[in-house]
Amino acid sequence: MIKRFFIHRKAFTMLEVVLVIAVLGIVSSLGSQIIVQVYESYITQKSTFLSSMKTELAITQIANRLAYAVPDTIIGRKSATDATFMAIDDLDANDYQVLEWVGYDADSFGAVTPSSRRAGWSGFCDVNASSINSISTPGSQLGAADTVISNLSSRDLNDTALFFSGTYNTRNIGYDANTSGVSTVASGSGETLLLDAAAGRNISEQYKLAWSSYAVVPVNCVSGRCDLELRYDIQPWGGTSYSSSTTSRSILLRNVTVFQFTGSANTIRLKICQQEFITSSYPISTCKEKAIIR
Repeated sequence: MIKRFFIHRKAFTMLEVVLVIAVLGIVSSLGSQIIVQVYESYITQKSTFLSSMKTELAITQIANRLAYAVPDTIIGRKSATDATFMAIDDLDANDYQVLEWVGYDADSFGAVTPSSRRAGWSGFCDVNASSINSISTPGSQLGAADTVISNLSSRDLNDTALFFSGTYNTRNIGYDANTSGVSTVASGSGETLLLDAAAGRNISEQYKLAWSSYAVVPVNCVSGRCDLELRYDIQPWGGTSYSSSTTSRSILLRNVTVFQFTGSANTIRLKICQQEFITSSYPISTCKEKAIIR
């Protein structure tokens, strides 16, 4: 005869079950809060990084171009609709929104050909061998300069202008239609530049050659935020303006809340603030400042 023995084990009481469920609920709540906080921190850091990176790239692009600004050509304009301008050294307020300058042609200046070891243009003028409309520029290889300019733009050497040291300022290079301080090039080859007959000005031993001015313009402004636009291929000495609808342009940065610039002695200071949106009502803002030594 087989005997069976039954062992009776006690189960959880109702109170114990309730306590276990309550503890699990508390742990789950804490865990979900931690996950949410970690995710929010990640999103915030990502947006901050993106805003910082975009702002740094934009201000660096502007600074790199400003490094090749022709001296005494940098101005601030009131706005894209107000043509009032002032030399950057004279600015005494932050209500000038548009930054504009003439950039000398650094690409053909540094384009030294292996055969002759000469640059496209040397920046030096032999005054004794020159006249008011024919410039002798020893050490230049103007054919190479023409090729470089043509490859980089819709222009060529015949569209360039010369800025002789001490003969120009912001008021006579074309910003307000006065071009008495700049000489425009009619043609050039070898080491000789021929100037337009109507453009013959005083010459000096040093010059800068340029084919474009540049402008940084806030556009599409809504609720205190603007897009920052770079405009180029502008020739104020030829009658073209940064505000022309045909001017070449590209967006540097979107959602810009601050774009400020000042000039003091040989230094230009820039400040840009930009917003990166996590949601439509939750923006992350970063600011960058940079000084450019001229």
